Amino acid sequence: MPDTDAQKATNNLPKDHARITFLYEEIARLNRAYYEEDAPLVTDAEYDALLRELAALEAKYPEWRQENSPSQRVGGRRLEKFAPITHQIPLLSLANTFSGDELRDFATRCVKLAGKPLTYVLEPKIDGLTIALTYENGQLTQAATRGDGLVGENVLENVLTIAGLPGRLKSFAGRLLVRGEVYMPKQAFVELNEQREADGETVFANPRNAAAGSLRQLDAAVTASRRLAVWLYDILLLEGADWPATHMQSLDFLRAQGLPVIPEVFSGDIEEVVGQLEHWQEKRHKLAFDIDGLVLKVDDEQVRADLGSTAKAPRAAIAYKFPAEEVETRVLDIHVGVGRTGVLTPLAILEPVWVAGSKISKATLHNEDNVAARDIRIGDYVLLHKAGDVIPEIIKSLPEKRSGDERIFVMPHICPECGSAASRAEGEAAWRCPNRSCPARVREGIEHFVSRQAMYIEGLGPQLINQLLAAGRIHDAADLFSLTMADLLPLERMGQKSAQNILAALEAARRRPLGALLAALGIPYVGSKAGKLLAANFGSLEALAAASQEDLLAIPEIGEIIAKSVVKWFADSDNQEFLQRLQAGGVEPQAENQPQAEAQGAFAGKVVVLTGTLPNLSRNEAKAKLEAAGARVTGSVSRKTDYVVAGEAAGSKLEKAEELGIAIIDEAELLAML
Repeated sequence: MPDTDAQKATNNLPKDHARITFLYEEIARLNRAYYEEDAPLVTDAEYDALLRELAALEAKYPEWRQENSPSQRVGGRRLEKFAPITHQIPLLSLANTFSGDELRDFATRCVKLAGKPLTYVLEPKIDGLTIALTYENGQLTQAATRGDGLVGENVLENVLTIAGLPGRLKSFAGRLLVRGEVYMPKQAFVELNEQREADGETVFANPRNAAAGSLRQLDAAVTASRRLAVWLYDILLLEGADWPATHMQSLDFLRAQGLPVIPEVFSGDIEEVVGQLEHWQEKRHKLAFDIDGLVLKVDDEQVRADLGSTAKAPRAAIAYKFPAEEVETRVLDIHVGVGRTGVLTPLAILEPVWVAGSKISKATLHNEDNVAARDIRIGDYVLLHKAGDVIPEIIKSLPEKRSGDERIFVMPHICPECGSAASRAEGEAAWRCPNRSCPARVREGIEHFVSRQAMYIEGLGPQLINQLLAAGRIHDAADLFSLTMADLLPLERMGQKSAQNILAALEAARRRPLGALLAALGIPYVGSKAGKLLAANFGSLEALAAASQEDLLAIPEIGEIIAKSVVKWFADSDNQEFLQRLQAGGVEPQAENQPQAEAQGAFAGKVVVLTGTLPNLSRNEAKAKLEAAGARVTGSVSRKTDYVVAGEAAGSKLEKAEELGIAIIDEAELLAML
């Protein structure tokens, strides 16, 4: 009797199941070749045909479709907004170097701190968008942008569309936090801009901007169409396995789990590393993606952990920036501006010229010594580049092109804004306006206060600030909080709705976090990161104002320069009066985490390491309890460790603690001590 249709379908199951399995493996192989090895094995049409075949089979047998199937990486859910994510491990930036000698100086500092010879790893610095990924039980569960390093945005839906990134690890079933860079390959960038130009849309300036814009699309289907890729390069947290001993072993661990790790990595002593720099000057242009430099890291993971970080950057890693593109242009004039701290800065007004992807018409000349040393005159032809591929900088003048009409620049010794006599302290290069009421200093100070990096008061841009100053409605940032509807409505182009929005933004700013206010105050060397750090450790303005230099230096990430600056700022009577006026205007910054120094008990100020599986507490629960008790929980055991909390299958961390004679406790002892 002939087979029925149902029987025929049943007979085809093994064959179709085998085909689905093959397609999963084949598409993964093609993704690795395309995204990791820059060696496509098939045409785009052939690749798309395999994806269509897989999608058709999965539609026929939905029970066989895997959660991380490549056919599902096309987006589809449109997001209303990106939810904020607080990074469990802060994503710090890197300090920059620009020469082999500066790399040698960095290595010398590391060796001195570590107390032993070191080897280093040299990696390409991908010019993309930083991403932090979390794998739980082998599954990708979270993806966050860097944001300000402490809080980023949830972009998991979009990251899942990146074809070269596995949604599931090959074998590791613990918890893994890993940092990387999302980028757009050069060819994908060219093709995207060609399409946008053909469609009459604005083209992207460079691959990095294209990648950033693509990853933050509210429609994940748009992200999926942009052919993004990712390289992963740093383990941030590893639970369920021993931390690799070296950074090279960390990269091997990531590769073994199927994660994309850039292959062009070099390891050696500092002289071997410096010897690679010239080679990379040419090699960078042959890569399929943009890099803007190299990253040098200490290879020994224990040393990296021991060296820790400052408020801004890790001490065991540093960036080397390539010498930038140089172009020729002409200095049309030199203006002098006044910053919020009173520094007079000469600014070159240039014939507009394209440099490294953007049009430049101005470049700072820093100070009069710099102008004289480089013999830059008004009317000169000059060589221009972007320092670190970011900041426009004049390298030198071209005196052989002078006509004789050029004018030597003379630095004014009076403030161009208020006419006050400027001064230059012995040993300093800057001339300063001493007048705190100087219109330029006031204006720049207010603009800083309301900026996104500080109090973030929307709607208060430079034009409106100038109007308020000119009308006498404000004299400094504290006056903003006394503004009324009657103050705003008479201003040019100010309607009822706009005025209401300004007042609402000011009301919201009255309750900004303490860290934002500290960044806004203009304390020298205190930006947003240091502001948040100080806020977390002192909890209130009153506590910080009463802190001594020794109190500040007790925070591991705070150095002597910041500590002195903070103490000096709060001791100034004018600054004290400014804070009182802010308080009178209703500014009540929100308290953040209470300082560890105020914690009492056995763990106050102690360094604790968690290892193994505890019987009742999860790793995060134990960490939260310890931090609330004033402890600093780290990921590796060193001589600075005070306690190791050991659970089942503790592994090498327990062994090292025993070798070093560090106190070892179990969960019961932990809870009793808490």
